[in-house]
Amino acid sequence: MKKGLFIDGKEVVSTNTYAVIQPHTEDEIARVADATEQEMQKAIDHAYEAFEEMKALTANERAEILYKAADLLEENKEDFSRVIALEACKPITAARGEIDRSVQTLRFSGEEAKHIAGEYIPLDAAKGGEGRDAYTIHEPIGVVGAITPFNFPLNLVVHKVGPALASGNTIIVKPAEQTPLTSLKLAELFTKAGLPDGAFNVVPGEGPKLGKVMLDDPRVQKISFTGSPQVGKLIKSQAGLKRVTLELGSNSALYVDASVKDSLEQVAEKAVTGAFIYNGQVCISTQRIYVHEDVFEGFKQSFVEKTNKVTFGDPLDDKTMVTSLINRKSQERILSWIDEAIENGATLLTGGERKASGILPTVLTGIQTSDKVSCQEIFGPVVVLQPVENHEEALRMMNESDFGLNAGVFTNNLQQALKIAHGLDVGQVLVNDVPTTRFDHMPYGGVKDSGYGHEGIKYAIKEMTRLKMISLNYRF
Repeated sequence: MKKGLFIDGKEVVSTNTYAVIQPHTEDEIARVADATEQEMQKAIDHAYEAFEEMKALTANERAEILYKAADLLEENKEDFSRVIALEACKPITAARGEIDRSVQTLRFSGEEAKHIAGEYIPLDAAKGGEGRDAYTIHEPIGVVGAITPFNFPLNLVVHKVGPALASGNTIIVKPAEQTPLTSLKLAELFTKAGLPDGAFNVVPGEGPKLGKVMLDDPRVQKISFTGSPQVGKLIKSQAGLKRVTLELGSNSALYVDASVKDSLEQVAEKAVTGAFIYNGQVCISTQRIYVHEDVFEGFKQSFVEKTNKVTFGDPLDDKTMVTSLINRKSQERILSWIDEAIENGATLLTGGERKASGILPTVLTGIQTSDKVSCQEIFGPVVVLQPVENHEEALRMMNESDFGLNAGVFTNNLQQALKIAHGLDVGQVLVNDVPTTRFDHMPYGGVKDSGYGHEGIKYAIKEMTRLKMISLNYRF
């Protein structure tokens, strides 16, 4: 199968192509356009031209397009799920879940398109402001450049496309090199939903060269990036006066308090899912678990038992929860980090073995805070368990991180829950949930090296619009 670029409402054949590989079998599943700088420039040209038509659409017209796209996606759920399972090596059950979330995200976008509203400003509150009514409106900013990751090749794209189109902007998606097929299918789907040509373009290829074109072109008014902190910092340093949203890494922490001792089995079940869903290749994957010393042994035993029941297999098998990683390079990096922790005195409770292009679910304890499996984002099926004396020690250790995206707390003590929630240096705190929890309409953004700005439909729209005030002098 060969796939080109998607520009101005149609597929465009490119001279250069590259192979998209299914990570589990390492078979080639498609050849996709490897876009040039000139082809990215062409996409920007068409997006800029289409902006006039997009911003002229009514809120209802934009909403109807998004609703129609959601319906079409729902109708084609199995087709999209299979593509995600193949190119992202995502277990098919998780891929289906991603489709369901993406449908919901598009519908949230349609709803928010109808609620982009300003406010009334009483100018007569100021001396000399008598006889004036004023109000604010939110206007679309223009062309949005989106650079998206491999791990959620549909929903994280939709989280940029939905708000951009809902607010009347146009968008260019530069998908991850490993997972371009889903974005290309989504663009075709939007054309069928009635989106104006040029409003949604997809340009696959190398991130550094194509991203630079978007950064250098003044017609691209905003860059929305999801990926590594290193690349995110580079983008921010080069963006100038463009708006920037950066969704970066994390090593999400969870605290399990002694007050939930009667629910340890349930908490362990949730924590295992939070740690190993989609191989741990999730920005908010549960990576560090701090457990009150009074219940540590019981939690550890339950957690390891449940981990050993996690099924490793083919991503197209409904029973699979963990499968091959996105590439061999990730496999080697994670194994080296596990070895480093063990050399530094950590205990391997289970896993730590390579299988196919992946790693069996791995649990470590007795780690050093300087071990990479703890202080960096592992982005793999590895979790560390550590006992703590009390919630104060847990809070201190949870905050000992360069990241700050999501954190979770399991406790039946309300006062303790609020103290921890207020004390955590993160963007989102989930009480009695694992940090690997996200609902698509909630605000989502990190602090420290985890990011800059917010996603979540309503909140992303605010960052994709400009505020304008209009004053009416009725005494003139």
